[in-house]
Amino acid sequence: MTRGTRILVAEALGTMILILGGPGAVVIGSVLGLQVGVLGVALAFGLSLLCAAYMIGSISGCHINPAVTIGMWALKKTEGNLVVYYIVGQIVGALVGAGILAAILSTGNYTDEAKLSRQDLFTSASNGYGSHSPGGFDLTAVIIAEIVFTAIFILVIASTSRRSMPVGFTGLTVGLMLALVHIVSIPIDNTSVNPARSLATAIYADSWALSQLWVFIIFPIVGGLIAAGIWMVLVEPEDA
Repeated sequence: MTRGTRILVAEALGTMILILGGPGAVVIGSVLGLQVGVLGVALAFGLSLLCAAYMIGSISGCHINPAVTIGMWALKKTEGNLVVYYIVGQIVGALVGAGILAAILSTGNYTDEAKLSRQDLFTSASNGYGSHSPGGFDLTAVIIAEIVFTAIFILVIASTSRRSMPVGFTGLTVGLMLALVHIVSIPIDNTSVNPARSLATAIYADSWALSQLWVFIIFPIVGGLIAAGIWMVLVEPEDA
């Protein structure tokens, strides 16, 4: 198996875990009428990333996010010829993860009195702005949030590549950071900071989710590039 193929498979597995753990906590919890809450969803995303990082980190670095891959490419920490393998793997993993959740929900073997449709359940986990934002935040607010929180998240990821970073703490660091990002930004737009995550839920949600998806593709990537620029100025060359 070539290096590119190993990265593709690893990223697909890692992204699948993220989707099953993060949006999965929302849609399955909603079926049972459980109030998973902001903290519960944030921990589900953070723990999913933490576990995936320790599983595939030594193979691909566990990006499981196109914005991270592009940010790491801008920092010259990901080879340009491997970027396509990362992003294809992430998209495939996101679609597989969402497909597994959809297949489970499609059986109808659950007893919730409300009997929410599969579409309703995925819609509740999708990212949106305006009337589709949990807190009613408009497009401008969502754009700012996605840029800023993605940039902060990727700055933390970049920090784990420093020579002075204690060995073995990468998964814990990035997992906790992703949980923190979700705690703050779920009320704004259900938190994306990851185009693959947004795609996964949008394809099974109401049509508005796909029509607003562009925001959650473009602006996390913008945030990733901004983070790369900040990091290149901030880090000492001998610690890079």
